[in-house]
Amino acid sequence: MRIGEGGGVSAASVVVTSYNYGRYLAAAIESALDQTCPAEVIVVDDGSSDDSGQVIARYGRHLTPLLKEHGGQASAMNAGFRLSKGRVIVFLDSDDVLSPTAVERAVGVFHDPQVVKVHWPLWVIDEGGCRTGRVLRPVLSEGDCRDAVRREGPYGYTWPPTSGNAWARTFLERVLPIPEAVYPANPDLYLCALAPLFGRIGTVPEAQAYWRDHGANASLREPFAFRLAAAVKREVHCLGVLRDRCRELGLDVDHAAWVDHAFWHRVHRAVRDIDPVIPPWEAFILVDADEWATDEVVTGRRRVPFPERHGRYAGPPADDVTAVRELERLGDAGTRFAVFGWPAFWWLKHYTGLSDHLATHARCLLMNDGLVVYDLKPEGRARRER
Repeated sequence: MRIGEGGGVSAASVVVTSYNYGRYLAAAIESALDQTCPAEVIVVDDGSSDDSGQVIARYGRHLTPLLKEHGGQASAMNAGFRLSKGRVIVFLDSDDVLSPTAVERAVGVFHDPQVVKVHWPLWVIDEGGCRTGRVLRPVLSEGDCRDAVRREGPYGYTWPPTSGNAWARTFLERVLPIPEAVYPANPDLYLCALAPLFGRIGTVPEAQAYWRDHGANASLREPFAFRLAAAVKREVHCLGVLRDRCRELGLDVDHAAWVDHAFWHRVHRAVRDIDPVIPPWEAFILVDADEWATDEVVTGRRRVPFPERHGRYAGPPADDVTAVRELERLGDAGTRFAVFGWPAFWWLKHYTGLSDHLATHARCLLMNDGLVVYDLKPEGRARRER
């Protein structure tokens, strides 16, 4: 039901934030308007230079528009929240789409007054909106996650990206505004880190949104080295805020351990460790389940995703035979090294046939908490060294 048609004030608000995504914006807006549970829809355009304003204008009284100067994603979310009235808030990236039941399912979980955040998995769709078969965060944490965050920091529990979350207004009122200078991208880190300190985490086990993988996602627009540095900076800020909030609650934390195990800090160390192991002119296979979100070139070396289809990550192999065949195909094409990057070490346990193949036909050059590096053609290397 559309608020403009049904009238009244909704229990929920969907805040669509957008920057130069006019080509996807209509689908996001339609999905927010066509919820089975009425929700007010607010669309924040963050200074777009494309046709986003025209797209928004087509919906007239069915939504509340806000066109502002460009300030980044946190700025757009803060502005949208200030306009909202709902007791439950969903922030929807404008290249993503909600399932029709997303708000209804989330509101149902919020009937428990101790819940401050409800999250769900997301189907992955391609640029045209077709499902790829992949699901982001198929298994999510729920319940009291405070101790997990106290021990391990923001990544002590499993949470999805922005469009996979709904928030209690009472929680957002205590932690917003999100610092805009630090979080021009990925403000979900800030919110997801703090939520378990304020209440319970609820889960809708079935996917309630679609995450669009179109190769030009806003979070991937800058070069990988720039994005990695910015991500480390965000983690430093987030861990500091989380530490201070924990101390206010009388919770003892090991901040140094948080930093050591923080996702982007570990990726930064892993990327650095590639340099002394793989020659600058050599390409390498990167097994990271696309978690690192790298460019085609990493530290001056061509990166080949695994499995690879048309130059992009194709999702986990169906079985051991498929995995080994893909490794051999890429090796025969001239790629000499294979890098398993944390947090994808589980591939070596899950695909036992692949692991056995590497143990028999390759040589392990490095193994630490961020990388496992194999030389796929150790005999050729030995001949050159002689």
